[in-house]
Amino acid sequence: MTAAAAPDNPLDLRTDDDLVSLARAAGTRDTRPFTALVQRHQGFVVANCRAITRSPADAEDLAQEVFVKAFFALRHFEGRAAFRTWIGRIKVNHCLNHLRKMRGTVMVDIDQPEAQTHPGLAVQPTAHTEVASAADRQHIIAILDTMPDTLRIPLMLRDADGQSYEEIAARLAIGLSAVKMRIKRAREMFRERFEGGLATPLVRQEAS
Repeated sequence: MTAAAAPDNPLDLRTDDDLVSLARAAGTRDTRPFTALVQRHQGFVVANCRAITRSPADAEDLAQEVFVKAFFALRHFEGRAAFRTWIGRIKVNHCLNHLRKMRGTVMVDIDQPEAQTHPGLAVQPTAHTEVASAADRQHIIAILDTMPDTLRIPLMLRDADGQSYEEIAARLAIGLSAVKMRIKRAREMFRERFEGGLATPLVRQEAS
């Protein structure tokens, strides 16, 4: 017996929580509930994989690998966070590991001179970020592309993925004060380089 939805409640109308429950119960016997989750969130994951790696050619493969990891890890998903948040964490870890393997290096310290010219990790806003036009999106991406990875990555983990300072510190293996300092510098740099066009900047206002 499969975990198919009732005819009057198709999978694409189910909530993420419902689909996760169905997928966990079905396992490999019926992959339709998990496929529905993939279809719902793949745009977000592919876009962010592309943005983090700056490689459109790798984005699709990386996103597929993220969902494969998620499928086999689903039995460990406890539902303490939304599925989108959980898959986002898998995405970030997978993409950062990919970049470390490709570059054979780790993030350099922000105060080192080479940090300012080191090829960065461009992370565009996630799909839910509201901007006025495609031109505005490209403008934001272009600004982020000019920022060093030591600033851009913490900024996007915080303001695009909504991760806490503590989560970012653990993920990047740096201190909490360093995370806050880098995000503050990143926001200042972004605002300095952002010119007109948008009523609401990408980064959100927070007390320092």
